[in-house]
Amino acid sequence: MTDPRILVLIPARMASTRLPGKPLKDIVGLPMIIHVLRRAQEAAVGRVAVATDTQEIADAVTAHGGVAVMTSPSHPSGSDRIHEAMQKLDPGGQAEIVVNLQGDFPTITTDNIRDVLPPLEDPAVDIATLASQIHTEEEDLAPSVVKAIGTSLGGKRMRALYFTRATAPTGDGPRYHHIGLYAYRRAALERYVSLPPSPLELQEKLEQLRALEAGMRIDFTIVDTVPRGVDTAADLETARSILSKS
Repeated sequence: MTDPRILVLIPARMASTRLPGKPLKDIVGLPMIIHVLRRAQEAAVGRVAVATDTQEIADAVTAHGGVAVMTSPSHPSGSDRIHEAMQKLDPGGQAEIVVNLQGDFPTITTDNIRDVLPPLEDPAVDIATLASQIHTEEEDLAPSVVKAIGTSLGGKRMRALYFTRATAPTGDGPRYHHIGLYAYRRAALERYVSLPPSPLELQEKLEQLRALEAGMRIDFTIVDTVPRGVDTAADLETARSILSKS
């Protein structure tokens, strides 16, 4: 039985600039969004739904036995979209934690989804996320790879100090690739979407900096694998190759 206090929401929209119609792209016989939906269901951490502004996506989700919530097409971010979906699905406020699972992570593992939750056992933490140690120069130097900078809390837990597209921190020592999977306390999500975009968020083009600049605490768990996001046709082929072997 899944935990009614946890809501796993998957934002999905058709208007991707680099890969239009992305959520419905076929990967080994299923639309991409259905792969993400199934991983979320298999993780069995809470109620799962897809938050979308497109009827075609909602129809695909319901055709495969999932729950879809229609949301406004004008949301500036996935966080705003899941906030609306949360209000529609859970108006009574039973859900205490909301997981934001991107709809373009078809290769995400159930373990990754479960691993995002433990930092929220600490009441001081507002938002939890994931990162993985960087092992290649290509990852290290790529602005598309967001680096999570934090201070160790022991084991695989770190408290986030900053996120950046730059290669940071400098000097010898590990660097970490941030993975865009988030678990919010309900109150933290409500506060986050009420805030205007922050200066560093706009400069780095990283939404999580809005929370840090507002004094919210983000902790992250170090995991061994990085799910491959699908942003381009080449990424789609990579995902097809990975999932055809699983």
